Amino acid sequence: MTQNDRPTLEDVAAFAGVSRSTASRALNGDPNVSFRAREAVAAAARDLGYSPNQAARSLVTRRTGAVAVVLSEPEDVVLADPYRTVVMRAAYREFSRLGIQMVLMFCDGREDVTRTAGFLEGGHVDGALVFAPHRADPLPRALRLLRIPVVFGGLAGNLSRGVHVVDFDNEDGARLAVEYLLRAGRERIATVAGPQDQNAARDRLSGWRKTLAAAGFAGEDRITDLVEEADFSLEGGRAAMDRLLARAPDLDAVFVASDLMAAGALRALHRAGRAVPADVAVVGFDDHPTLAGAMTPPLTTVRQDPVEQVRHMVVKLMALLAGRKIRTGREVLPVSLKVRESA
Repeated sequence: MTQNDRPTLEDVAAFAGVSRSTASRALNGDPNVSFRAREAVAAAARDLGYSPNQAARSLVTRRTGAVAVVLSEPEDVVLADPYRTVVMRAAYREFSRLGIQMVLMFCDGREDVTRTAGFLEGGHVDGALVFAPHRADPLPRALRLLRIPVVFGGLAGNLSRGVHVVDFDNEDGARLAVEYLLRAGRERIATVAGPQDQNAARDRLSGWRKTLAAAGFAGEDRITDLVEEADFSLEGGRAAMDRLLARAPDLDAVFVASDLMAAGALRALHRAGRAVPADVAVVGFDDHPTLAGAMTPPLTTVRQDPVEQVRHMVVKLMALLAGRKIRTGREVLPVSLKVRESA
């Protein structure tokens, strides 16, 4: 290659020590290429300054080289949610590593559904990762007829069939939290539940109920006073904890359905003069990397890894883009309990 020549795919393959076909498949995000080969090809392309002729390649492959990440929430809600921030960063890094442009979209209510579906169907992107947590959200049904592959993060609205889903075991996470509190001798375990129009929140509340019932705390009359619903926000968690303390002052533990709400619950407990964990043990859900360990006291919480969820979603999407036949269904990722000083 002379100084004035543009590097070719053959140059990239030689530099990376792989075949031309492997280099091509790696640059196109083929999931069947090994991680080591993908990394070597990406490094070679970067070092050589290789840039494929995107226009020519699009004519041949009918690909845009772009993928959408759709968050079906109002923009202000998404940007205030630390969990969604991790999701967006993880998706950007995964697609950047694969040489794919990420298009970030917010679907802010029903009026945006037609616009969002039209954009995705209009040849602007090759596929989409979609996060649509609300059960009544019409977006998932609108996307079922698209000619591009779509992978959902978490259950897709109220759809149960015909979609690709990567989810966490939210019910089992609640079980882990409540069983831990029971083993610690707690007897009045309350919960700050998330909004019940969201599947994850419903599963976490269900896990709390089932685990208490299995331990002998059955009957609505014994647990009705121990449930408060909030909106996955810090202020919502604080207000819900205030209501629980007013209604059930003898509670000695609380399972909170998100770390952000747990931060609010801790504020309410501190303000009420309740020592944590001596008087009230607190367990959250998420294990957010910059939030859970920074609380006072550091938060015991159910750990789910949104970065791992995004990786699984990207692998599934790239396989679909490569033409592989994958059965629709829900892939469920495990969760674990991270014990710190709050419980």
